[in-house]
Amino acid sequence: MKREQRYKIAVWILSFIVIIEGIFILAGRRPGKMAPAPAVIKGRIAIVIDDWGYNLNNLPLAEEIKYPLTVSILPHLSYSRVVAGQLHKRGFQVILHLPMEPKEKVRLEKNTVMTQMDESTIKNIIDEDLASVAYARGVSNHMGSMATEDRRTMMAVFRELKKRNLYFLDSLVSSDSAGFDLAQKMRLGFAKRDVFLDNTEDPDYIRGQIYKLKSKARVYGRAIGIGHDRRVTLEVLREVMPQIEKEGYKFVFVSDLVK
Repeated sequence: MKREQRYKIAVWILSFIVIIEGIFILAGRRPGKMAPAPAVIKGRIAIVIDDWGYNLNNLPLAEEIKYPLTVSILPHLSYSRVVAGQLHKRGFQVILHLPMEPKEKVRLEKNTVMTQMDESTIKNIIDEDLASVAYARGVSNHMGSMATEDRRTMMAVFRELKKRNLYFLDSLVSSDSAGFDLAQKMRLGFAKRDVFLDNTEDPDYIRGQIYKLKSKARVYGRAIGIGHDRRVTLEVLREVMPQIEKEGYKFVFVSDLVK
């Protein structure tokens, strides 16, 4: 074969390879390897379970939930330390459920942050509470309809959280909470509750609230739901979370939704 002919054949082969490679690239895949279609996430959902620490009853049930949960633990209870350690070990995100003054006249938890307290007292309470709840990545308010409306009190709390690089999750027990505006002003990581899941302990009601949470995530791209350390709540979550994931929603920790 003449040199000129061999040269033409080589050029033709190289041109053919380039064309084929271009076709694969335009199709979004390489030869021999199919590229997976990008997953379409309809919305991100964070589930928070409040009021851990009174007992260990629901730890085995929580372990059956194979999705991210943010667990909010009350300080200085009989099982606060144990629950924090066990839930952290299971891969859940731990936050401190900080007792704060409500407007209602109810029994208060130990070391509840009150609006008449000075900043030094609030600092000491947060120090002691965080020591009681290991692994805390953030803080949420337990009750607090009075305290979260009080800018001075919230500023004192937020100063301490910012020092420790902790975010604040506003349970939003008052529509007049000062949390969002103050967090923006102080550049503190912040998130707020969208839906309470279990105001009643009826499974159908809880299921409906979770679907409402899913709808909010579809509209806004993200949503945070708060339930409580109750067997019925965890049972419903165990049932519906796999279904919701199949529909295209992603479960995340609250820290993933903090702004």
